[in-house]
Amino acid sequence: MARALIFVNGDLPDLAAVRRLLLADDFLIAADGGTRHILALGLRPAVLIGDLDSLSDENRRLLDQAGTKIHQSPRNKNETDLELALHFAVEAGYRQLRVVAALGGRLDQTLGNLALLTDPSLAGLDIRADDGIQEAFFTRDGCRLQGDPGDLISLVPWGGEVTGVTTTGLRWPLSGEVLWPYRTRGISNELLDETASVRIDAGLLLLVHRRQINEKEMP
Repeated sequence: MARALIFVNGDLPDLAAVRRLLLADDFLIAADGGTRHILALGLRPAVLIGDLDSLSDENRRLLDQAGTKIHQSPRNKNETDLELALHFAVEAGYRQLRVVAALGGRLDQTLGNLALLTDPSLAGLDIRADDGIQEAFFTRDGCRLQGDPGDLISLVPWGGEVTGVTTTGLRWPLSGEVLWPYRTRGISNELLDETASVRIDAGLLLLVHRRQINEKEMP
């Protein structure tokens, strides 16, 4: 099944880097103000979700003309627009999800966006926050990483200790070790090759992968 990409109203440091993430059959969902990023890419969302407080009248007309399905929620709600969009994508059956423009900008929003990805009901899904330069995702058992040699990889224990951390393919390997949330042992490791692996015995581990970006490619 195709992926669902959810665009939120955060910062995007490099639009070209986001463009490289896109696949032809991606299902595009705009979480309210995330519409602006999809339009900047020259695309149209299939679905718009949120209270629409960040949507301009001009962009609303563009979406109406494009036939975008709009799910408007009350402004006084208990969920963020991203949370509503995640629920929609999961209920639609998508098992691969990318959340774009969820990193950077307001710290509270960034933390909240990451926290949403820890929902136990999402544990079986491949879901990541990705802005083309950085991707962030959680694992409860282990994962494989893909990138380029020299890419930065940080392992961040979330909400408590993570035990039995074992890595391969990273410059500074870990072997059955414990990572504590109040220590920085797992920060700024590096990929040695195009792939690496991480395995853990218990806990919730946040992985942050920062890709190398050629300065000439930056806007």
